[in-house]
Amino acid sequence: MTTVEPVSAHDYILNSPATLLTDALSGFVAAHPDIDWQPDPGFLYRADRGEDRRVALVSGGGSGHEPMHSGMIGAGMLDAACPGLVFTSPNALQVAGATRWADRGAGVLHIVKNYTGDVLNFRIARHLVRDEVATDHVIVDDDVATASESGPGRRGTGATIIVEKICGAAAAEGKKLDEVAEIGRRVAANSRSIAIAYQACTVPGSSVPAFELPTDEMEFGVGIHGEAGVRRTAKVGARELVNRMVDPIVDALSLVHGEQVIALVNGLGSAHQLELDLVFGEVVADLHRRGITVARPMAGTFITALDMDGVSITLVRADDDVLALFDAPTTAPAWPYVPARAVSAPVAVTFAEPDDAAADGPECGWLSAFVDRVQGSIDHLTDLDRRAGDGDFGVNMDAALGHFAIPLRGTDTEVLDAIATSFLVRAGGTSGALFGVLFRQLAAAFADGRGFDDSLRAGAQSALAEIVDLGGASVGDNTMVDALSPAVDALADGDTGVAAEAAERGARSTEELTAAKGRASYVGENARGVIDPGALVVSWLFRAAADRS
Repeated sequence: MTTVEPVSAHDYILNSPATLLTDALSGFVAAHPDIDWQPDPGFLYRADRGEDRRVALVSGGGSGHEPMHSGMIGAGMLDAACPGLVFTSPNALQVAGATRWADRGAGVLHIVKNYTGDVLNFRIARHLVRDEVATDHVIVDDDVATASESGPGRRGTGATIIVEKICGAAAAEGKKLDEVAEIGRRVAANSRSIAIAYQACTVPGSSVPAFELPTDEMEFGVGIHGEAGVRRTAKVGARELVNRMVDPIVDALSLVHGEQVIALVNGLGSAHQLELDLVFGEVVADLHRRGITVARPMAGTFITALDMDGVSITLVRADDDVLALFDAPTTAPAWPYVPARAVSAPVAVTFAEPDDAAADGPECGWLSAFVDRVQGSIDHLTDLDRRAGDGDFGVNMDAALGHFAIPLRGTDTEVLDAIATSFLVRAGGTSGALFGVLFRQLAAAFADGRGFDDSLRAGAQSALAEIVDLGGASVGDNTMVDALSPAVDALADGDTGVAAEAAERGARSTEELTAAKGRASYVGENARGVIDPGALVVSWLFRAAADRS
């Protein structure tokens, strides 16, 4: 019988887990004098960018994937990149700020990995700047391990940097926004990837890896946020391993004899270059046997999952036009064959503190009770999300609400607005974006001066509509909508007490559901029997409203 041998967590070089991102960004900016940091709202940008009227590129994502995206900033690639917390998408205000900065009058293209939080926050950012900047976007969804007819679809992984490179070259040539976007979508549609791991990653500050893996087994189809694979098998030799990985990619792209590809062999964090070169050689040999030519090679560490011990393979169908753009020069420091750069002095890096303080005044009792309940339940919420999702929900709730002193003071509108700002700026990820929308809509409704029940009803209704539009979830998808929607229905015919009971029933119903939206959808049946933490927090909000004094 296979046994799991104890695996020690990775010991990171750091001052503290809480300052790892800002400390690392400080060193990164010091090492790359052509890249600078904007603390409000927090993004990296090209310090040497000219003012010529060309399409600009903005991307970003959770930290822990370096050198993507920060190392892809430079002439011929990205103009700006927004870093989120570890494995957490940047928030919409970061993306909107980077978009405004990057625009030179020809529009801005967002290149977005197909993870729920990334897609949502970039979409909200485009809404925020729609009256100021012309924007378009390319969704990169290349991971064949998560291909499905329902749910969020394939994750965005290794092909992201190739889309960034080719779109960046197209923009540098002076192509229009719609042309650059179309090229990016064509490259994304012709790209597929798969990844395997011999050992899971360890999140800084954690004492255990993301998942346990016996030393004689491997995970096939892992994700870059530390997600376990779609199946676990015994380890095999490199040649058989590569064949198992290339097969589904070739099938997904319908590659045939005589075609040519860009081939990327990528280390996920702990794979040595010797291993990557070995795997690349096997990829070339495997494709040669199929009559497929590797027109451009890439073998190195470009898209990581912190310290995960594993490798990914990406193939991109390429014609002469795509190869010409791929070959165009770039100054991005992480792209191959970039000359060495000078070292500058360390730069202090901080995120600007958001203006999310509630006003002075009388105690806001019902929201104080809600925030106090969440603050006291962080470990419970984290455990629920670890069992049914990716484990960051409690961290995001703590980031958004943990700093508020109880009791909260101010009018309902002032406190709701403060909570909304905190969620949008501090939390990040899907939960930060959607709860930010919820509280922003509630704040707007309460500002209209109606009675409490009418304001709650109007705000909840508009929030539900906005959340469904942004995230696409409906009742039964095992999300916060399962509690919010029945509460909105109950408010139409009853008081807040009836709405609270409806929200609580909706939250409890998620225990018997499997997720169809968000990252929890990737764990499938493993989520059954676990209440959705987002729905639970929504039910707490309505209970606090019903019990207000």
